[in-house]
Amino acid sequence: MSRIVFIAPDKYLFLQGKKIIEELGLHNNVDIYLARLNRAVRLTKRLQNEAVDVIVCRGGTAHVIIKSGVRIPVVEIVITGQDLAQVFYEAKKLTNLPRPKVAILAFKNMVYNIENLSKILNIDLTIYPLEETDDIPAKVAEVVKTDTDVVVGGIKTLILAKQAGVKVLPIRSSEFAIRNAFIEARKIALARKIEKEQAQEFKALIDYSIEGIISINQDKIIKVFNPAAERLLKRPAKQVLGQRIDSILTIIDVEPCLANGREIIGQTIQLGPVWLSFNVAPIIVDHRIIGAILTFQDITRIQEIEAKIRNNVLARRMAAKYTFTDILGTSEQLAEAKRISREIALVDATVLISGESGTGKELFAQSIHNQSRRCNGPFVAINCAALPANLLESELFGYVEGAFTGATKKGKQGLFEMAHRGTIFLDEISEMDKYGQSRLLRVLQEKQVMRLGDDKYIPIDVRIIAATNRNLQQLVNQGEFRQDLFYRLKVLTIHLPPLRKRIGDVKILIEHFLALYNRQYFKDVAMTADAYAYLTAYHWPGNVRELRYFIERLVVISREAVVSQEVIQKYWEDRELIGETPTQQMDILPPQSEEANIKAALVQSHANITKAAALLGIDRSTLYRKLKTYKIAIKKTY
Repeated sequence: MSRIVFIAPDKYLFLQGKKIIEELGLHNNVDIYLARLNRAVRLTKRLQNEAVDVIVCRGGTAHVIIKSGVRIPVVEIVITGQDLAQVFYEAKKLTNLPRPKVAILAFKNMVYNIENLSKILNIDLTIYPLEETDDIPAKVAEVVKTDTDVVVGGIKTLILAKQAGVKVLPIRSSEFAIRNAFIEARKIALARKIEKEQAQEFKALIDYSIEGIISINQDKIIKVFNPAAERLLKRPAKQVLGQRIDSILTIIDVEPCLANGREIIGQTIQLGPVWLSFNVAPIIVDHRIIGAILTFQDITRIQEIEAKIRNNVLARRMAAKYTFTDILGTSEQLAEAKRISREIALVDATVLISGESGTGKELFAQSIHNQSRRCNGPFVAINCAALPANLLESELFGYVEGAFTGATKKGKQGLFEMAHRGTIFLDEISEMDKYGQSRLLRVLQEKQVMRLGDDKYIPIDVRIIAATNRNLQQLVNQGEFRQDLFYRLKVLTIHLPPLRKRIGDVKILIEHFLALYNRQYFKDVAMTADAYAYLTAYHWPGNVRELRYFIERLVVISREAVVSQEVIQKYWEDRELIGETPTQQMDILPPQSEEANIKAALVQSHANITKAAALLGIDRSTLYRKLKTYKIAIKKTY
């Protein structure tokens, strides 16, 4: 709230001012004091430390306050011609003379154009100018020696003149002048309030900046030295403020900036063991350089912040970006899978998603997470087949310092801990070894993990979504998967249909991927009806993943703007990684067990691993792992 102080030199002005303050509704913003001259100066100096915005006063009191150099704006209640005319009228009335002799003892701010007014009103006027309050007694003594009829002035003047037996009259201010003074004071107070708010914002910006900030004037004198500068330069502000910058930082030359306005950006200096990056820029007001500002940072801290940002970015990557609307298709089979998944998302139990490779198991897992109550938590995904068994445990559960050779000194947080209050997605859960399965079972039962090499448990709140493209029941029967873990995972199940069973979805997906890759590669490839029919007839063993990558390749390498069945056959036959046309592939891969499919693909590709993997729609590494699982020996045929 703005604060105005009214200093009245006499009781009459005090009461006048109080009345007008009430009329203007300023009573909550104005403090009123009764004081004059030197006593008023002492009062204002004390008020400098009390957040006063503006002072209102009059006459000699205003003159001495302004002359004292007080750092508070002063609004003077001016003495108008009307006020002087009134006092001349009263002088005639008091003396009953047509042309009385009047002496005015006044400071310069009280008697503008008074001579002209006295002539008009037929007053014999003598002005005794005052410079200091101490001049008043001598001036009164001088007036008493004359034949003056009336003395006009302030309170001190009137008291001394009256004691000497001379008639006296005070100068009164009209309500109009007083009201105008307070209106002006209110404007100044508002401007000061805005100015103080801006100054506080600037001070907060300077004080809480992580950069060291030094401001200097044209004479290289330090005017601002913020806390960061104190910390980085190891010098207290009170010690350097008012000193020359070249006595503090001798290795920074600010002369080119002050002389020519030349900026210095991104320079480095070494102060003891610390390396600093600094900038120097001119401060320009009305096209004139009035100083410069120096900013600098600890390079080591910059590197730490960069590392922290990088870690935060990595943390944000542990987020699910797909929702159910991203899963394209209108087939009944897909619609039912999405319906079941939406129902499952509303509860918090463990989920097991099964389906062939490429059917979108992770898309469903992310969509379930994003529609669950854990949607604001992390989504942590790990492919259990992508890590060796000896690393999988440390990745899932973490480890403490010294847990094993090569362990980091601070240990490492496991993925289960990272997924706290979120979801962890365990893809290809069937590839987890027996020991990892037993550890996972304990996590499901106890809701807590123990890091490798540790002796204490860490409680976690995690929802588990597991996925597999193998028959877990069959693996349980074969003794390759723990039965108790299987039943723990098989709480809520979703089976994703393969693309060959999703009637009508192939065309929708082709249209989507065509549009996507046309935009990405700045192409405009279209397809004929027979091309759509040809691709729809193919049973896509690699499912949506295979379809997507085929369309991407087609968009990239196709020379034709409109792709027909004949064009697709040409490019398909040219596919080294596929090796066979859709018709041939459908012939060699009838619906059967995974093991039989692998054997058939090996026969068709003449035991070429690359071609066999492409026929099956899986990676080479996955195929090698499955060969080992099914104990299939590779025999080259020519």
